[in-house]
Amino acid sequence: MQSQNGDDNILKFRRRFSEKNRAEMHAILDQCIQKAMRGAARLKVAQVKGTYEKHPQMHYHFNPEIFIQLEGSTEFAFPREQLTLQPGEICIVPSGVPHREQVAARGGRFRNLVIACYENAVSVHFATEVAPGKPDIEAIETFNAPDIHQIEDLANLLIQAFHSATPARDSAVRGLLIAYFSIVRNLVDMGNEVYSSESGKVFQAKCLVREQISNSELSVKTLAEKLQCSADYLSHLFHRETGEKLIQYIQRTRIESARLALEATSLYISEIAWSSGFADPAYFARVFRKFTGESPQSYRDKLEQARQETDRRPKTVYHDREDFTRGRPRQVAAAL
Repeated sequence: MQSQNGDDNILKFRRRFSEKNRAEMHAILDQCIQKAMRGAARLKVAQVKGTYEKHPQMHYHFNPEIFIQLEGSTEFAFPREQLTLQPGEICIVPSGVPHREQVAARGGRFRNLVIACYENAVSVHFATEVAPGKPDIEAIETFNAPDIHQIEDLANLLIQAFHSATPARDSAVRGLLIAYFSIVRNLVDMGNEVYSSESGKVFQAKCLVREQISNSELSVKTLAEKLQCSADYLSHLFHRETGEKLIQYIQRTRIESARLALEATSLYISEIAWSSGFADPAYFARVFRKFTGESPQSYRDKLEQARQETDRRPKTVYHDREDFTRGRPRQVAAAL
């Protein structure tokens, strides 16, 4: 068993490593803010087409991703287009858009910064070339974000503004970029020591699971490799701190992803299985029933029935909500 001094030394090293990461992230985000303020930010945004479609060697996420190219170039392949991201450029991949990214120039230096949202946290990681043409995580930091929906909304508004043809388009994009990067920079500045501790490894594992949920090869082993520890150690740590086996957490998260897709999209069941990391739709149906007690089709049918019943209820529809309160005639005050 490791000594208390040994544990303290490891924790101190991780804190220093995390502080170094955050300092570099702060500097990069600050540069993005300054460029946006000068109107000099170079932004590329993928078209919102082919969302939630199944394409070989592509994946998608349920929240937007933002890439900042630091060194080298990234080649993005989308269902309807291709983009190349050069140093100093920013790329936004909208939610649900299938994509594949690879290192454009072989043999040279490559590095980028990637920002994504998962549950109530923002994940920020550096990526480097780990194999010819293949980028992967070099270091990852995760930050608690109670107002995560505001960050997601800013990213979605950025996508809409970029693809709009309004006279104030450039001003809107500039302002939204400043707001987005400022909020993320504030999260990085605040930090949280728990993410540099052993608990942080569990939290990072959860974020990685959500980030790679469509990857059918996602496993305890691949997670451990990214977090630079053994699979046995990560499994034991995860179970000790959460009371749940890591492999079960991966399956449960896949099913949560599938339920969201069943609720929010009209994809075929087989497409939802694939997008949630299940290569075999029949196996997906068995696991789905294990967690929910019903088949994916039955779950979708119940949702549709509930929607139809809601549509038939008397209501007043506002721009941001539906009011099902039945109106009552106002009582006239008695004459004095």
